[in-house]
Amino acid sequence: MVQTLPHPAPLRPGVMRIIPLGGIGEIGRNMTVFEIDGKILIVDVGVLFPEEHQPGIDVILPDFSYLKDRLDDVVGIVLTHGHEDHIGGVPYLLRMKQDIPLLGSALTLAFVEAKLKEHRITPYSMVVAEGRKETLAGFNLEFIAVNHSIPDALAVVIRSKAGSILHTGDFKMDQLPLDGRLTDLRAFARVGEEGLDLFMSDSTNADVPGFTPLEKEIGPVIENVISRSKKRVIVASFSSHVHRVQQVVDAAKANHRKVALVGRSMVRNMQIAIEMGYLNAETEDFVDLKQAANMPDDKVVYMSTGSQGEPMAVLSRMAKLEHDIEIGEGDTVILASSLIPGNENAVYRVIDGLTKLGANVVHKGNAKVHVSGHAAAGELLYCYNILKPKNVMPVHGEYRHLIANGKLAEQTGVPQERVLITEDGWAIDLQDGIAEVVGAVECGLLYVDGKNVGTITDDDLHDRRVLAEEGFISIFAVIDKDTGRVINGPEIRARAFAEGDHVFDNVKPLIERALAEAAGEGVRDTYALQQVIRRTIGTWVNKAHRRRPMIIPVVIEG
Repeated sequence: MVQTLPHPAPLRPGVMRIIPLGGIGEIGRNMTVFEIDGKILIVDVGVLFPEEHQPGIDVILPDFSYLKDRLDDVVGIVLTHGHEDHIGGVPYLLRMKQDIPLLGSALTLAFVEAKLKEHRITPYSMVVAEGRKETLAGFNLEFIAVNHSIPDALAVVIRSKAGSILHTGDFKMDQLPLDGRLTDLRAFARVGEEGLDLFMSDSTNADVPGFTPLEKEIGPVIENVISRSKKRVIVASFSSHVHRVQQVVDAAKANHRKVALVGRSMVRNMQIAIEMGYLNAETEDFVDLKQAANMPDDKVVYMSTGSQGEPMAVLSRMAKLEHDIEIGEGDTVILASSLIPGNENAVYRVIDGLTKLGANVVHKGNAKVHVSGHAAAGELLYCYNILKPKNVMPVHGEYRHLIANGKLAEQTGVPQERVLITEDGWAIDLQDGIAEVVGAVECGLLYVDGKNVGTITDDDLHDRRVLAEEGFISIFAVIDKDTGRVINGPEIRARAFAEGDHVFDNVKPLIERALAEAAGEGVRDTYALQQVIRRTIGTWVNKAHRRRPMIIPVVIEG
């Protein structure tokens, strides 16, 4: 749904305004702004990983422009859990104002603080836990335990004079979780009993019928794969997936193998998890890469990053023989994660590359080596029936997920007009039990390219795609400044276009003729003559070769 909405009117006293700046219509960049009486609370600041049509981009941030002149009004940032799509953007926001308080569970804040240390930022952190209540300006917060694919995830209830809101973060209802920490449905029920004005729920699996399978079912599968492997085993997962790493460590120990952590973020996060007691492992369970290189192949399991086919991640580099670990015949690679939408092609290229090297690649498509961390339709229905919310705003998901989540709400009795399917940048006002869309603020994509943040535009990405797909042609010509006659050139050079520059012999007379006609009409401006060249060669190359390369003409006066 594409709608053009007006800028929202100034916020009235006692009204809560909710503006998602990311995470709506996409898997990633989760960030929502809550504002009442001049004070702002932020829930999550995540990143989105780039797709193939965004070459050279490292990560994509939420659009911070709405907050640029309001940072002094921000009373805190609540972080629901420690995945990159919820915390990865924190360093970039804190660059703008470093003393904004961060609220989150112990593990979540430990992961964030490790990232911030690399950015030389010392945050003001406040550790919270399930059952804890905090008050920040006009926001009364209560934290509720939820189960997810990372320990210590929290939902947050936001109460104010405008009403009550429950934001789930990411969650599911695993009834036999590895860490014994259930989604607290009793707390959900208490919130429902007191009356819930707005329910903001994870939508990622809303179109999946039934219930998400149990996490504990994955461990035996991984152990079986490792037990049958006679050579090296490489397992790829998210660097923050503590539960999956725990299962790999347990499976490795059962098969008399040591675990070597590969990838800077993997090593950093698992060191934190061990120190804080979230990963049940001993020092002797691990070896470093140098030790692993000297061990028999059947005595080591490598636990790496790169399950999403990221070009610079460990697994992709292995597939291209650009890593110290060289995949060979008989090795086993396990991709222990689901595919984030948009990454499918990159992941399948990595799978093909590894298979070509002789590896046996085990993934979700051919073995049960991963379950989702998000609630399926059956679990969401339980939530709606327990909470009985007056208004619903699905979050965290692509558009089809939001629609599916909204339909579940309607099936449980939420009126259709009270189900808000929104977009990034839309402003929703809550007052007297009614939530309604009141406008939209400017909200785009903020690209991180190396050390540059926000300076890369969509036009820049378009140019990169043209260079990658269509090639590059440069044309150099020297003209007489008095007569406009060509006295040198045109010289044509191409890259990523043709075998040799001789293919342009046919177009040179056309360029000379076009320049002569322009000169005859009195054109002497070099920019205008450059445009004449661009049009001439552009028309020719499109007709003759059906290509639209980037064309850079250079005209100088001799």
